[in-house]
Formats: sequence, C-alpha cells, structure tokens
Amino acid sequence: MSIITFFSGSFCNSEAVLDALKQKTGFQVVTDAVLVAEASRTSGLAEKKIEGAFSAKTSIFNQFTHEKERAIAYLRLVLSKMLDTDNLIVAGASGLLIPNSISHALWVCVIADMKFRIAAAQKEKNISEKEAVNLIRKYDENMTAWVKAVLGISDPWDATPYDIMIPTDKNTVEASAELIAQHATSDVVKTTNSSRQAIADFQLAAKAGEALANAGHNVSATAKDGTVTVTINNHVLMLSRLEEELKQIVQNVPGVKSVETTVGENFYQPDIYRKYDFQMPSKILLVDDEREFVQTLSERLIMRDMGSAVAYDGESALSMVEEEEPEVMILDLKMPGIDGIEVLRKVKASRPDIEVIILTGHGSEADRNVCMDLGAFAYLHKPVDIEELSKTLKAANEKVHARKQA
Repeated sequence: MSIITFFSGSFCNSEAVLDALKQKTGFQVVTDAVLVAEASRTSGLAEKKIEGAFSAKTSIFNQFTHEKERAIAYLRLVLSKMLDTDNLIVAGASGLLIPNSISHALWVCVIADMKFRIAAAQKEKNISEKEAVNLIRKYDENMTAWVKAVLGISDPWDATPYDIMIPTDKNTVEASAELIAQHATSDVVKTTNSSRQAIADFQLAAKAGEALANAGHNVSATAKDGTVTVTINNHVLMLSRLEEELKQIVQNVPGVKSVETTVGENFYQPDIYRKYDFQMPSKILLVDDEREFVQTLSERLIMRDMGSAVAYDGESALSMVEEEEPEVMILDLKMPGIDGIEVLRKVKASRPDIEVIILTGHGSEADRNVCMDLGAFAYLHKPVDIEELSKTLKAANEKVHARKQA
C-alpha cells in the first residue's frame, strides 16, 4: 500500500477532508505536531525551535547556530524512520520532505480560492475580513518559505510537485476524500523493490544529515545504494580540508559504504561557510548606544567565530530578548530611555537563564554591587581587552550549556 502526503492551505476545510480520508482508508495519520515532538526528543532542541523551521522568519543568530537547518535535519530523520510503515498519511508541511524517488508516496495538495478561505477564517476565528486576510497571508508566507527551502519552488500552490490538487471550494468533503483514496490504491503508487530502496536511501541520507548537524555543519546529504553525497552550499576558502572533515563524519554512520562531496549552486555566492562551534557562544546580544563601538565589537567577535547581534537601546534589547532568545548579553549601563540596570532587572525576571555581562565606561562600585546582586555574570569596564572579554564570554557559554545538559 501507499504513503499519502497531505499538504493544505489554511482555512480550506482540510481537517474535514483528512478525517474522512482516515475513515475511508484506515491509514495512520502522522501530523507535523507528532514529528516536531519526536524531533525535539531526538535532538534535545525545544519544540519551539523545531516549529521555527516552518516559519518564514529566520533568527538573526541562525547564520551561526544553523538552528533552522538543524531542525529540518531532525524532522527529516524522524520522518524517514516512520516510512517503514505502509498505509501512512503524513499530514502537514513535513510530508514535503519525502523525496519523489519514493514512488509509492502519493502527493496531495488541498487548497481553495481566497474568497472561500477568507469566509472560513472569519467564521472560525470570529474576526473581520481584514484580519482574516492578514492571517491567511501570514500562513501562506510561511509555507512559501518552507516550500522554497525544501522543494526550490516559489509558489506553495503550484501544481507541479503534487499528484493531486483538490479545490475544496468546488468539491465536497466526501468527494475529495474518495478521490484521494482511489488514487492511493492504484497500481501507480504500489510499493515496489525500487521504492523500498528509495526509503532506505532516504533513511541513510537522514542519518548522515543528523551526524553532520550534530557536528555543527550546514550541508545537505543524499544517498544512493550506500553512497552518500554531501553538498556544500556556501563558499569556503579551504574546501579540501572541509571535504575531508565531512567525509570523516559521514563514514562513521552505519550503513555508509562511501562518501562523495560536491558544491551546490550557491557555493559561488558571497555567503561564507560557518560551522556551528558548540564550544563558542553563538547567540550574543550586544546592547550599547555607542554605535561605532558596538558595531566594531560585534565584528571582532564574529572574527573569533562568536555570533552576535546588536541593539542600540534598552527597549530594542528587551524586544530582541523575547523574539530571539539570546544566550549571553553584553550590556552597557548608561543609555537613553531604559538604562542598563533596569534592562538587567527585566531580563533576569523574564529570562533568568540568559547570562548578562555588564560592560560600562561609567559605572561605580555601587552600580557593580547592584548588578551582581541582580544576577549579572560579570562586570567589566571599558575599554576592555578583547581577549579578556572572549574569556569571559566562553565562561558564560560554558555555564549556559552546563545548565542545559543538567
């Protein structure tokens, strides 16, 4: 029997179609929520971080942490393991990770025109037409980014990758479910030795991807009959050294017979390849109203493979804390608006696990005592030696990671 990937637009009555399809086929349904929970358990990443893979918004720290790419790697891994089971419906965005080489997978997309979706959203959410339009556009924006990332297609509702496109504004729930069920039992999507091998290849590639992600690398992997091909998508100066490191990682994955490396189409663009160094802090928020100073500091930290972002006032810093969840903060005390001590107090109240290093040119001994009592990790004075600051940042990072492991 077959596997059904069930992808849909929001407010298209897809839940009713999915329920009817489950009743007709008796297939097991695996949702994005199930895969996210399992990927979180497998990786140790928070479910919120895994869910972030489906969002069009990417963290400002992602070029250093590769959290989005790591989340996709773990979603691919847990999904690949589930494909040993036939009679499966993978409902949601995750199903698009299944490679088209698995020929017994039937790709289904359920969609409706905008008028239908707006009316459905208004009724379900009890909101205005404008609010409904914004809600649908937000969903479509996220799905556009997702489909672009996993399929390389700019329009999630383009019929090209799907075997069946069902307009629920024109078809009843019963007719839609019946159409999918009929195609799912056709000879075209029956399991074959070739499609079983394609699953084995997908599983091996997913294991290789997990190993590479765990080592901090942002590359893609495919597999064919035991040979894994690793594609490097960002420019790197010492390519041969990177290739050797990638090969050594993948060769240790059970089932791998050989490893090949290649460069992708984005390799010649100006993006620089960055390996995620788990020993270095990669989510540092710098907060200082002296723009030239803080920008220079950020550049110097990046040169030392530490990922940093910048806020120029307390209000912006607090917003970034909520949205980006930095692990370490370097904070000035004297700023217009909310001063550093108040920022420290608010951060420690809402996000006590963030380690805050005070870096000021104007603080007094009394300020130092207040900051340390509020939970600051360290109190440093400007001008600061970059090596001393780096040492302090590494110590803060070690405390963050020790807390996570505990």
